Amino acid sequence: MKTMVTGCPAEFTLKMIGGRWKIFIVHQLLEGTLRFSELQRRINGLSANVVTPKMLTQELRQMEADGLVLRTVYPEVPPRVEYSLTPMGCSLEPVVEAMVEWGRRLEREFGIPVEHCK
Repeated sequence: MKTMVTGCPAEFTLKMIGGRWKIFIVHQLLEGTLRFSELQRRINGLSANVVTPKMLTQELRQMEADGLVLRTVYPEVPPRVEYSLTPMGCSLEPVVEAMVEWGRRLEREFGIPVEHCK
């Protein structure tokens, strides 16, 4: 897990959830536990861009190391791996909700066109 050395909680938060795909990952895992392929499919269904398996793996590994995501491997053949949010990851729900609402507000109150998710 990262240690806050910046002295700025906002900067630390951005380091934890910054990155192109982390907020998408959190948003999808807030709905429940997912396997890798399902998580990738859902993210690619939301974004105008495509998350590659390599990039998704990197983001998930970093989030696991930071204590946001739990990776569970089941001793089956073929192997089954599932991802879920830890309690710390779940605590990001109000952050994600605030980001969504802010995007809606830009469009509604300021007339700024916001590219909608697919």
